[in-house]
Amino acid sequence: MLINAQTLDLAFRGFKTVYSDAFDAAPSHKGEVAMTVASSSRDETYGWLGQFPQLREWIGPRVISNLAAHGFTIKNRKFESTVSISRDDFSDDKLGLFKPTFSEMGYLARHHPEELVFGLLASGFTSPCFDGQNFFDADHPQIDREQNTISVSNFQDGAETPWFLLDTSRAVKPLIWQERENYEFTAMINSANPHVFINDEYIFGVRARVNAGFGLWQLGFGSKATLNAANYGAARSAMMNFRADGGRILGIQPTTLVVPPSLESDALKLLNSEFGAGGETNQWKGTAKLIVTPFLGE
Repeated sequence: MLINAQTLDLAFRGFKTVYSDAFDAAPSHKGEVAMTVASSSRDETYGWLGQFPQLREWIGPRVISNLAAHGFTIKNRKFESTVSISRDDFSDDKLGLFKPTFSEMGYLARHHPEELVFGLLASGFTSPCFDGQNFFDADHPQIDREQNTISVSNFQDGAETPWFLLDTSRAVKPLIWQERENYEFTAMINSANPHVFINDEYIFGVRARVNAGFGLWQLGFGSKATLNAANYGAARSAMMNFRADGGRILGIQPTTLVVPPSLESDALKLLNSEFGAGGETNQWKGTAKLIVTPFLGE
């Protein structure tokens, strides 16, 4: 192959197409459990978390809800993936051999948010959210109707493999996906570039500045108990009874069950079977969508 600016640009465009096709085709559950927020700086502070602007009967002047800053900040992180192709391989027209590599780069870039989002979900038992408690915790502070501070739990203790029940039906999601600079495929192919000149190779890479963070704990429930009908029912009941400060019901609707691969069989039986283990009617059939992900870090 004759190497010049035109052939190098054509090769880059071809590799970018392979990357983009694989990126677009890869399945993703990130958008189901995390709301995407555009970031404009190194980090973003979410002062509105924990505020539920519910309607009230209008008697007298409006009651203004102050979106108080809880100081919950998500700092963007930078990620990269880089490969090189020697000039000799370009010259010998071996570019077709590298297409699977760029396809895999696209697939993995698409799945990288899954790794961050679901990995964060799994860490929710030991990582704090906006109220200072762990995201899944037995002691979330709340104000009841009598203006007393009480503790509310979105956590089920145990010693089994964790599973998670989420309300993903709202614009606000249990988790936050923050994008400063989305995944971009770039290249270093200018023959005058010092690295290209000295090393006789061309560089191709993916770069992004992103991060995942916790949203509203009221939209999630984490369990370390056995995944069975009784514990699943208790988790649903707890979520649907969550209240805002002041005691008003939030109307949480558990819609999504998230499990690791080891719990897939139990989850499928729970959500799809007509009958329970004892032959009784399975009342939980079809009550949630199932997401099975390996990124929960068993």
